[in-house]
Amino acid sequence: MNQSITIALSKGRIYKDTLPLLAHAGIIPVDDPETSRKLILDTNHEHIKIVTVRASDVPTYVEYGAADLGVAGKDVLLEHGGDGVYEPLDLQIAKCKLMVAGEPGFQRRGSRLRIATKFVNSARNYYAAKGEQVEIIKLYGSMELAPLVGLADAIVDLVDTGNTLRANGLEPLEHIADISSRLIVNKASLKMKSQTIKSFINHMRQAVGEASAA
Repeated sequence: MNQSITIALSKGRIYKDTLPLLAHAGIIPVDDPETSRKLILDTNHEHIKIVTVRASDVPTYVEYGAADLGVAGKDVLLEHGGDGVYEPLDLQIAKCKLMVAGEPGFQRRGSRLRIATKFVNSARNYYAAKGEQVEIIKLYGSMELAPLVGLADAIVDLVDTGNTLRANGLEPLEHIADISSRLIVNKASLKMKSQTIKSFINHMRQAVGEASAA
């Protein structure tokens, strides 16, 4: 008898990039999250459901067992802490970099560097590892504006093509981490539903391997 499992996904790029991997595992969503108002989506397997949540909430749903598995960006896991979940597989999707960026040849405006970011923990940990104290200013969007109007010396943000930075007269300055989406698993679920979840992980691992070889 198949054990029921729930997979937490966020809408947008990660959801779209995860669909081919799920298809390789034989899982096809019946509902489209872009058109459906349902938050719990049915699949072609009665015992497998998909819950759509904010990207930053995926680790929380998995850690507390509201979902057995999830797909989250490494940036989200770094902010969350990641200790409450297993991270068995790098799915090699939604790739980008977490970087310090600012104006070319920027100079700090005061005695302590001011960094604007929504990645507060990642930024603080990065500078702490360098032995440097910084003032973190939390923003939720339009990060590139902060150095231009004097709010911060630099920003910590995700960089894909770098086009948005260049369009605003900024450039990448320091590399913090390579980011991609990871499969995460609830620790209790892995014990209680071991066979079902390990089979799912193996299917996803095969799918990633085939995608990488293509």
